[in-house]
Amino acid sequence: MKTFKTILLLSLTAITSLSMAQPGRMKKDGDRKEEIEAMKVGFLTRRLNLSPEEAKTFWPVYNQFQNELDKIRETRRSEVKDAKKDFLNMNDKDVEKIVDNEIAFRQNELDIMKKYHAQFKQVLPIKKVAVLYRTEEDFKRELLKKIQERRGGMGDRKGPPPLDEQ
Repeated sequence: MKTFKTILLLSLTAITSLSMAQPGRMKKDGDRKEEIEAMKVGFLTRRLNLSPEEAKTFWPVYNQFQNELDKIRETRRSEVKDAKKDFLNMNDKDVEKIVDNEIAFRQNELDIMKKYHAQFKQVLPIKKVAVLYRTEEDFKRELLKKIQERRGGMGDRKGPPPLDEQ
């Protein structure tokens, strides 16, 4: 789970960084998100090898799952963005609220995942559910790799840049 969250955070950071780079060549945020979503659907489709009946029941559930996660993640992004602006000058009470909100976010994310895990098991065999989770992780790694390649790599460093360089 920690690896999942780390990859998710890196994905979001990388996408944000990519959107700020090369402003003349970049697409609009909505276009980029749609392109990534289309890539993800293709990636999942290939890996899951869904029958037509499975696809018919799986995709509506998966789309609901993604919509719920997107909604709480968007709320979190705006809260984190606001907190980053003046974090060092915040009082302890405000910092505590930010940390408490982060814990609440993680719990909400986990609750959504548990809810949809049960639904995924109703529409797919358990082995395909396991492949789904693994494939989502693989997609995030591939996306990060493509973003790094577009940016010219990260040199000899392994992993994300240190916090003081962001």
